[in-house]
Amino acid sequence: MPLTIQLREKTTIPVEVDSIKMESVREQTADQVRATLVQNGNKQVELGEFFDVSGSAADDETIIWEGDCSHVKLIGTHLASGTIRVEGNAGMHLGAEMTGGEITVTGDVADWVGAEMHGGRIRVHGNAGHLVGAVYRGGSKGMTGGEILIDGNAGNEIGHSMRRGLIAIGGRSGDAPGVGMIAGSILLFGDSGIRPGPGMKRGTILFAGSSPEMIPTFRPAGLTRQPVFLQLYWKHLADCGFPVPAGVADAVWQRHIGDFLELGKGEILIRTDQN
Repeated sequence: MPLTIQLREKTTIPVEVDSIKMESVREQTADQVRATLVQNGNKQVELGEFFDVSGSAADDETIIWEGDCSHVKLIGTHLASGTIRVEGNAGMHLGAEMTGGEITVTGDVADWVGAEMHGGRIRVHGNAGHLVGAVYRGGSKGMTGGEILIDGNAGNEIGHSMRRGLIAIGGRSGDAPGVGMIAGSILLFGDSGIRPGPGMKRGTILFAGSSPEMIPTFRPAGLTRQPVFLQLYWKHLADCGFPVPAGVADAVWQRHIGDFLELGKGEILIRTDQN
Protein backbone atom coordinates (compact mmCIF):
# COMPACT_ATOMS: atom_id res chain seq x y z
CA MET A 1 0.00 0.00 0.00
CA PRO A 2 1.53 3.37 -0.99
CA LEU A 3 2.06 6.20 1.44
CA THR A 4 -1.06 8.37 1.15
CA ILE A 5 -1.05 11.96 2.39
CA GLN A 6 -4.53 13.45 2.27
CA LEU A 7 -5.25 17.14 2.80
CA ARG A 8 -8.11 17.55 5.24
CA GLU A 9 -8.98 21.16 4.39
CA LYS A 10 -7.59 23.54 1.79
CA THR A 11 -5.23 26.10 3.31
CA THR A 12 -4.73 29.67 2.12
CA ILE A 13 -1.36 30.05 3.89
CA PRO A 14 1.30 28.12 1.93
CA VAL A 15 2.62 24.87 3.36
CA GLU A 16 6.15 23.93 2.25
CA VAL A 17 6.69 20.17 2.26
CA ASP A 18 10.27 19.78 0.99
CA SER A 19 11.01 17.91 4.25
CA ILE A 20 8.84 15.02 2.97
CA LYS A 21 11.61 13.22 1.07
CA MET A 22 11.30 9.79 -0.52
CA GLU A 23 14.58 8.55 0.96
CA SER A 24 13.28 9.41 4.44
CA VAL A 25 9.62 8.40 4.33
CA ARG A 26 10.30 4.96 2.87
CA GLU A 27 12.04 4.17 6.17
CA GLN A 28 9.31 5.70 8.35
CA THR A 29 5.94 4.66 9.71
CA ALA A 30 2.83 6.71 8.98
CA ASP A 31 3.02 8.19 12.48
CA GLN A 32 6.61 9.29 11.93
CA VAL A 33 5.70 10.92 8.62
CA ARG A 34 2.77 12.64 10.28
CA ALA A 35 5.15 14.12 12.88
CA THR A 36 7.54 15.56 10.28
CA LEU A 37 7.89 19.32 10.54
CA VAL A 38 6.78 21.42 7.56
CA GLN A 39 6.81 25.17 7.04
CA ASN A 40 3.46 26.94 7.33
CA GLY A 41 3.86 30.65 6.72
CA ASN A 42 6.44 31.85 9.25
CA LYS A 43 6.25 28.85 11.57
CA GLN A 44 6.98 25.13 11.58
CA VAL A 45 4.22 22.67 12.36
CA GLU A 46 3.79 18.91 12.09
CA LEU A 47 2.50 17.59 8.78
CA GLY A 48 -0.41 16.04 10.69
CA GLU A 49 -1.81 19.51 11.41
CA PHE A 50 -3.10 19.58 7.83
CA PHE A 51 -2.89 16.05 6.45
CA ASP A 52 -4.07 12.55 7.26
CA VAL A 53 -1.31 10.00 6.64
CA SER A 54 -1.70 6.29 5.97
CA GLY A 55 0.15 3.43 4.32
CA SER A 56 3.86 3.14 3.65
CA ALA A 57 6.34 3.86 0.84
CA ALA A 58 8.66 1.07 1.98
CA ASP A 59 7.63 -1.52 -0.61
CA ASP A 60 6.76 0.41 -3.77
CA GLU A 61 8.44 3.83 -3.25
CA THR A 62 5.15 5.59 -3.99
CA ILE A 63 3.70 8.70 -2.35
CA ILE A 64 0.17 9.87 -3.14
CA TRP A 65 -0.91 13.41 -2.30
CA GLU A 66 -4.70 13.79 -2.25
CA GLY A 67 -6.82 16.93 -2.22
CA ASP A 68 -6.53 20.45 -3.56
CA CYS A 69 -2.86 21.13 -2.82
CA SER A 70 -2.78 24.46 -4.70
CA HIS A 71 -1.04 26.09 -1.73
CA VAL A 72 1.22 23.14 -0.93
CA LYS A 73 4.68 24.02 -2.23
CA LEU A 74 7.78 21.97 -3.03
CA ILE A 75 6.14 18.58 -3.52
CA GLY A 76 8.75 16.17 -4.85
CA THR A 77 11.71 18.53 -4.74
CA HIS A 78 15.06 16.71 -5.10
CA LEU A 79 13.24 13.46 -5.92
CA ALA A 80 15.84 10.85 -6.95
CA SER A 81 13.74 7.68 -7.33
CA GLY A 82 10.25 6.35 -6.91
CA THR A 83 6.86 7.72 -7.87
CA ILE A 84 4.80 10.65 -6.62
CA ARG A 85 1.16 11.08 -7.64
CA VAL A 86 -0.78 14.24 -6.91
CA GLU A 87 -4.50 13.53 -7.21
CA GLY A 88 -5.63 17.13 -7.45
CA ASN A 89 -3.82 20.44 -7.90
CA ALA A 90 -0.27 21.20 -6.76
CA GLY A 91 1.50 24.38 -5.68
CA MET A 92 4.73 26.07 -6.71
CA HIS A 93 8.11 24.35 -7.23
CA LEU A 94 6.72 20.89 -7.96
CA GLY A 95 9.65 18.58 -8.74
CA ALA A 96 12.24 21.35 -8.51
CA GLU A 97 15.82 20.07 -8.75
CA MET A 98 14.68 16.44 -8.99
CA THR A 99 17.22 13.96 -10.38
CA GLY A 100 15.10 10.88 -11.07
CA GLY A 101 11.78 9.17 -10.50
CA GLU A 102 8.40 10.29 -11.80
CA ILE A 103 5.77 12.80 -10.69
CA THR A 104 2.23 12.73 -12.09
CA VAL A 105 -0.42 15.41 -11.40
CA THR A 106 -4.07 14.93 -12.34
CA GLY A 107 -4.92 18.63 -11.91
CA ASP A 108 -3.20 22.00 -12.39
CA VAL A 109 0.17 23.15 -11.06
CA ALA A 110 1.54 26.57 -10.17
CA ASP A 111 4.81 28.30 -11.19
CA TRP A 112 8.32 26.81 -11.34
CA VAL A 113 7.38 23.22 -12.27
CA GLY A 114 10.62 21.27 -12.62
CA ALA A 115 12.80 24.30 -11.96
CA GLU A 116 16.46 23.35 -12.44
CA MET A 117 15.56 19.65 -12.63
CA HIS A 118 18.31 17.22 -13.64
CA GLY A 119 16.45 14.01 -14.47
CA GLY A 120 13.24 12.06 -14.16
CA ARG A 121 9.81 12.84 -15.58
CA ILE A 122 7.02 15.22 -14.62
CA ARG A 123 3.60 14.64 -16.21
CA VAL A 124 0.82 17.17 -15.65
CA HIS A 125 -2.63 16.38 -17.00
CA GLY A 126 -3.88 19.93 -16.42
CA ASN A 127 -2.35 23.40 -16.82
CA ALA A 128 0.90 24.87 -15.48
CA GLY A 129 1.99 28.33 -14.39
CA HIS A 130 5.01 30.34 -15.47
CA LEU A 131 8.69 29.27 -15.66
CA VAL A 132 8.30 25.58 -16.47
CA GLY A 133 11.75 23.95 -16.32
CA ALA A 134 13.35 27.33 -15.73
CA VAL A 135 16.41 28.62 -13.93
CA TYR A 136 15.95 30.30 -10.58
CA ARG A 137 16.72 34.02 -10.52
CA GLY A 138 20.46 34.51 -10.19
CA GLY A 139 21.26 30.98 -11.39
CA SER A 140 23.01 29.96 -14.59
CA LYS A 141 21.13 26.89 -15.87
CA GLY A 142 17.55 25.74 -15.93
CA MET A 143 16.69 22.09 -16.36
CA THR A 144 19.70 19.98 -17.36
CA GLY A 145 17.94 16.68 -17.98
CA GLY A 146 14.68 14.77 -17.76
CA GLU A 147 11.35 15.71 -19.28
CA ILE A 148 8.27 17.74 -18.47
CA LEU A 149 5.04 16.84 -20.29
CA ILE A 150 2.05 19.14 -19.75
CA ASP A 151 -1.25 18.29 -21.43
CA GLY A 152 -2.79 21.75 -20.97
CA ASN A 153 -1.57 25.35 -21.05
CA ALA A 154 1.61 26.87 -19.61
CA GLY A 155 2.74 30.42 -18.85
CA ASN A 156 5.69 32.62 -19.71
CA GLU A 157 9.43 31.81 -19.96
CA ILE A 158 9.07 28.08 -20.56
CA GLY A 159 12.53 26.50 -20.40
CA HIS A 160 14.33 29.66 -19.30
CA SER A 161 18.08 28.87 -19.65
CA MET A 162 17.46 25.13 -20.02
CA ARG A 163 20.62 23.14 -20.84
CA ARG A 164 19.24 19.73 -21.75
CA GLY A 165 15.99 17.75 -21.68
CA LEU A 166 12.50 17.86 -23.18
CA ILE A 167 9.52 20.10 -22.45
CA ALA A 168 6.23 19.46 -24.28
CA ILE A 169 3.14 21.67 -23.87
CA GLY A 170 -0.12 20.42 -25.35
CA GLY A 171 -2.08 23.66 -25.01
CA ARG A 172 -1.41 27.39 -25.16
CA SER A 173 2.07 28.65 -24.32
CA GLY A 174 3.02 32.05 -22.90
CA ASP A 175 5.55 34.68 -23.92
CA ALA A 176 9.30 34.22 -24.39
CA PRO A 177 9.58 30.42 -24.49
CA GLY A 178 13.23 29.36 -24.58
CA VAL A 179 14.58 32.67 -23.30
CA GLY A 180 18.30 32.27 -22.65
CA MET A 181 18.07 28.65 -23.83
CA ILE A 182 21.45 26.86 -23.88
CA ALA A 183 20.29 23.53 -25.39
CA GLY A 184 17.44 21.04 -25.22
CA SER A 185 14.02 20.79 -26.90
CA ILE A 186 10.75 22.65 -26.31
CA LEU A 187 7.71 21.36 -28.23
CA LEU A 188 4.64 23.63 -28.23
CA PHE A 189 1.40 22.34 -29.73
CA GLY A 190 -1.16 25.08 -29.02
CA ASP A 191 -1.50 28.83 -29.55
CA SER A 192 1.70 30.74 -28.96
CA GLY A 193 2.72 33.86 -27.10
CA ILE A 194 5.22 36.43 -28.36
CA ARG A 195 9.02 36.81 -28.57
CA PRO A 196 10.20 33.18 -28.82
CA GLY A 197 13.85 32.37 -28.13
CA PRO A 198 15.40 35.69 -27.03
CA GLY A 199 19.03 35.08 -26.07
CA MET A 200 18.85 31.50 -27.35
CA LYS A 201 22.25 29.85 -27.91
CA ARG A 202 21.41 26.33 -29.08
CA GLY A 203 18.52 23.90 -28.94
CA THR A 204 15.15 23.61 -30.65
CA ILE A 205 11.80 25.31 -30.10
CA LEU A 206 8.97 23.84 -32.18
CA PHE A 207 5.59 25.47 -32.81
CA ALA A 208 3.00 23.00 -34.08
CA GLY A 209 0.04 25.31 -33.46
CA SER A 210 -0.15 29.00 -34.29
CA SER A 211 2.83 30.84 -35.75
CA PRO A 212 4.59 33.40 -33.52
CA GLU A 213 6.10 36.58 -34.89
CA MET A 214 9.87 36.10 -34.95
CA ILE A 215 12.18 38.57 -33.25
CA PRO A 216 14.59 40.30 -35.68
CA THR A 217 17.70 38.48 -34.44
CA PHE A 218 16.54 35.25 -36.10
CA ARG A 219 16.57 34.59 -39.84
CA PRO A 220 14.75 32.07 -42.06
CA ALA A 221 16.77 28.99 -43.06
CA GLY A 222 14.44 27.15 -45.44
CA LEU A 223 11.93 24.34 -45.09
CA THR A 224 12.45 20.93 -43.55
CA ARG A 225 10.10 17.97 -43.49
CA GLN A 226 10.89 15.52 -40.70
CA PRO A 227 14.30 15.58 -39.04
CA VAL A 228 15.12 12.21 -37.49
CA PHE A 229 15.01 13.57 -33.94
CA LEU A 230 11.38 14.66 -34.46
CA GLN A 231 10.38 11.19 -35.59
CA LEU A 232 11.86 9.83 -32.37
CA TYR A 233 10.00 12.44 -30.32
CA TRP A 234 6.63 11.62 -31.93
CA LYS A 235 7.09 7.95 -31.08
CA HIS A 236 8.22 8.72 -27.53
CA LEU A 237 5.30 11.08 -26.86
CA ALA A 238 2.83 8.57 -28.28
CA ASP A 239 4.29 5.88 -25.99
CA CYS A 240 3.77 8.27 -23.04
CA GLY A 241 0.14 8.87 -24.01
CA PHE A 242 0.80 12.55 -24.67
CA PRO A 243 -1.87 14.20 -26.91
CA VAL A 244 0.10 14.94 -30.09
CA PRO A 245 -2.09 16.67 -32.75
CA ALA A 246 -2.88 14.83 -35.94
CA GLY A 247 -0.66 15.48 -38.92
CA VAL A 248 2.55 16.52 -37.16
CA ALA A 249 4.37 13.42 -38.36
CA ASP A 250 3.82 14.53 -41.97
CA ALA A 251 4.17 18.29 -41.50
CA VAL A 252 6.57 20.64 -43.26
CA TRP A 253 8.41 23.06 -40.99
CA GLN A 254 9.79 26.53 -41.63
CA ARG A 255 13.19 26.67 -39.94
CA HIS A 256 14.62 29.85 -38.37
CA ILE A 257 18.09 30.11 -36.83
CA GLY A 258 19.37 32.47 -34.14
CA ASP A 259 19.66 34.23 -31.79
CA PHE A 260 22.45 36.09 -33.61
CA LEU A 261 23.05 38.26 -30.56
CA GLU A 262 24.32 35.01 -29.03
CA LEU A 263 25.86 31.96 -30.77
CA GLY A 264 23.19 31.86 -33.47
CA LYS A 265 23.02 28.05 -33.32
CA GLY A 266 19.49 27.69 -32.04
CA GLU A 267 16.57 26.75 -34.25
CA ILE A 268 12.87 27.50 -34.22
CA LEU A 269 10.60 25.25 -36.29
CA ILE A 270 7.16 26.50 -37.29
CA ARG A 271 4.56 24.23 -38.86
CA THR A 272 3.67 25.66 -42.26
CA ASP A 273 0.33 23.93 -42.98
CA GLN A 274 -1.32 25.40 -39.86
CA ASN A 275 -0.93 29.07 -40.85
